Amino acid sequence: MGLQAIDQERLISYIKKATERAQYFLGYPIARDFDYTALYPLLKLPLNNIGDPLVESTYDLNSRSLEQEVLRFFADLFSAPIDNWWGYVTNGGSEGNLYGLYVARELYPNGIVYYSEATHYSVQKNIQLLNLRSIVIRTDERGEMDYADLSQMLHMHRDQPAIIFANIGTTMTEAKDDLFEIKSRLRMAAIKNYYIHCDAALAGVYSALLDLKPGFDFSHGADSLAISGHKFIGSPIPCGLVLVKKNYKERIGKAIPYIGTVDTTITGSRNGHSPIFLWYAIKQLGTGGLKKRAEDSLLMAASLENRLVEMGIPAWRNPSAITVVFPEPSKSLRQKWQLATENGLSHVVCMPGVDEIQLNAFLKDIQEDARVSREVVGSLSS
Repeated sequence: MGLQAIDQERLISYIKKATERAQYFLGYPIARDFDYTALYPLLKLPLNNIGDPLVESTYDLNSRSLEQEVLRFFADLFSAPIDNWWGYVTNGGSEGNLYGLYVARELYPNGIVYYSEATHYSVQKNIQLLNLRSIVIRTDERGEMDYADLSQMLHMHRDQPAIIFANIGTTMTEAKDDLFEIKSRLRMAAIKNYYIHCDAALAGVYSALLDLKPGFDFSHGADSLAISGHKFIGSPIPCGLVLVKKNYKERIGKAIPYIGTVDTTITGSRNGHSPIFLWYAIKQLGTGGLKKRAEDSLLMAASLENRLVEMGIPAWRNPSAITVVFPEPSKSLRQKWQLATENGLSHVVCMPGVDEIQLNAFLKDIQEDARVSREVVGSLSS
């Protein structure tokens, strides 16, 4: 049976609105330059990657074999220790961060989580869910962790294991915490029992592809890390990936006869389509194509920053960031372009899929917005 006429109208209206709003989408880190038409036949199948991705299940309608290829690609990209890594495709970066903290808690039940005030809003919720103790660390004016403050807090609690939650690209300014500095502060405090999780949701993939500094992967001291799949790579369904040292993960999970596999993930049923989107993108683009996307985004961000400054708008970026930060414009402009805004700052994220036509239209709008703002201030002062 088809939809009733009123429902068909509602659907058509929604599709039209969503398509239109996609043209004015600059404030959030979502890639939109993907084409998964070749995968449409799989949408007819209830693919479920229930349980451990590396252990077969009696639920055989899954994409586990492709998920394993995706995991191996990222394990190699992030220099995971050979034969000592494990991971799975998640519902997004927040789930990956929850898993990393979960493993850390099982390893150090009395540990304290140290995370900066610029950390993603979901992390405090994850800490509460896991009933972990935590301390918030100050940041500098650009969003990077204040290592002097971290050092002071570590010294005050040097008798407790430290669980470090490091940001590899903060939400608003794409600041990256430096693992070298963090480990130096841990040594200074004589803390030997510690765990480092890296939230690399946006910046992780392209930073690793281009070998950007500071380094953050397993070779630089990470014990686990999480990325988002729908951000830099792009997916119609939010997804992510978490990697962790296998010897730490083995404290978690038990065999479940009903599904014929091991329960080692946060969720039971897991989306079987998301790993296929990631697999398809990786195979289609290859490492070279992914690097090109990263380089193009960085060039676009540099160009946007320069053009805003030339217009008299004090825009700036953190080193090697695709996020351009500037004083918040009018509410109407923020709503039109869906600009994330916090503490008087807005930003544009130059994701794959953002093009010159969009940026030119945005720059025209923000120039007009600044002109109107100056005129209003001038009339009020006179």
